[in-house]
Amino acid sequence: MPVENVKLSEAPERDKILKAGLNRALKACTVILLVCGFLSTLTVSDYYIFNRFGEFYKSFIISQWVKKCGYVLFPMAIFLNRRSAADVAKYFLPIFIVISAFLYGDFFSVTMATEGASAATMIYAGINEFMPEWVVRMLYYLENGLMAILCVGLFVRDGYKIYPRSFILAPVTMILMMPLNIFENFYDAGSIASDSILNFGSFTIWHFLALLYLAGLTIGVYYLLKHRSEKDKWDILRYLALVMVWQYCSRNSMLMGDGYNVYHTIFTAFPLYICNIGVFIALIAVFTKKRVFLSMAFFIHAAGALTMFVYFGRPEMSNYGIFCSYTTVYLVVTHAWLFVLCVMPAALGLYKWRPKDAVIPLIYYLVFIILATVVSGVITSYSMTLSYNGVYLTEDELIVPNYSFTQIDPLPIYNPPNIPFTIWKYEFNLFYLIFLYLFYVAIFYTFNGLYYLFSYCHKRFINRRGTFMNPAPDAPGDEALENAAEIFTEDAEDSA
Repeated sequence: MPVENVKLSEAPERDKILKAGLNRALKACTVILLVCGFLSTLTVSDYYIFNRFGEFYKSFIISQWVKKCGYVLFPMAIFLNRRSAADVAKYFLPIFIVISAFLYGDFFSVTMATEGASAATMIYAGINEFMPEWVVRMLYYLENGLMAILCVGLFVRDGYKIYPRSFILAPVTMILMMPLNIFENFYDAGSIASDSILNFGSFTIWHFLALLYLAGLTIGVYYLLKHRSEKDKWDILRYLALVMVWQYCSRNSMLMGDGYNVYHTIFTAFPLYICNIGVFIALIAVFTKKRVFLSMAFFIHAAGALTMFVYFGRPEMSNYGIFCSYTTVYLVVTHAWLFVLCVMPAALGLYKWRPKDAVIPLIYYLVFIILATVVSGVITSYSMTLSYNGVYLTEDELIVPNYSFTQIDPLPIYNPPNIPFTIWKYEFNLFYLIFLYLFYVAIFYTFNGLYYLFSYCHKRFINRRGTFMNPAPDAPGDEALENAAEIFTEDAEDSA
């Protein structure tokens, strides 16, 4: 065989090896970026800037917002090979990476341990601000560097050709990744009266609007995905799951800084609340498509998210603020998306629920409640030992994480029978914990019954009318999601 023919036959094989090596390198860099991004949420400064327009350059704030979109775009572009995400990432992110590298101001020195702060605040800061400033800086520049490398890598992998419609995904991702504390720039929380109509709570006008948002979002996403290919359905659900997870992780920074609801320490970031762990279960479910995770998401976490919309808890155990405060917006948005992601695989026919699928989720929930109880007791007991300059936390200042409501009953049911037992220094009521488990099991099965009732009515309606229903009004953001879905469909056609 002539030498020229041997060389020509080796060239495609060499290109294939180089492409495979590039893809492995891009995936490795993406994983490292996501780890760095998560660690950055464990700093006060990460979310501190977004409700303080007057303290930082607005161009820097916007650049940090855009960079957060990279945590969704890069996994979609590199692991799922979505060209639309790749186009947006490589053309949209670089300028903001450069801006953020120079206009950070006092970003790295943000601290809650200020002069004149109370003993409780200093104790909380001692727990929360465990990363030294040099680590925060290192993570920041490492993220910038990795994002720049990934943008270059996408140019090498895909070339310079772009699809103009890809850029519809940019504003969609910007809206979905919006910092949820940004609305706090436009009002002074201290000037809002405690009995103001603007305050959020159970059975207020805002509660009713939250229910409408949940219903509109669920129906809107269903009709958005109903007639798309199975691959598009899964990939759009994965995109939305990534958004939900990063919105959840961003709460870590709020806990360490301004606080979230009634919580002020990083301990609350532990995913030991039923809906918090549900965020990760839903993510794993849509990425792996494993029945066990889909069952846990559908049977446990869909019902858990839905109960939040029914009753937001006793007023004395919550501090939601007004309807556009971070706590309220985060609570409504993330729980609505959690419900949607947990029910949508079954609603779209990607997964069929079976009654026997409830066994593993029930065992999982039992183990989860036991773990939540133990860790709650240990953390509260530990907080009893903390002091600052000889001043200990008062009873009202103790760290009570109340994981999965194991310490404080959210329902207006008072003085249940008491069977006391103690974990370290904290006393629990065994009767209440057993009741809590059985109560939620009853909720899970009630939701399951409603699912079967809805399915039965759905089939009867189809048989009689030949259609399901006219689409309900779109939930906020549905038009943008529709455009994004079109882009995902084009991706699939381009890769075919």
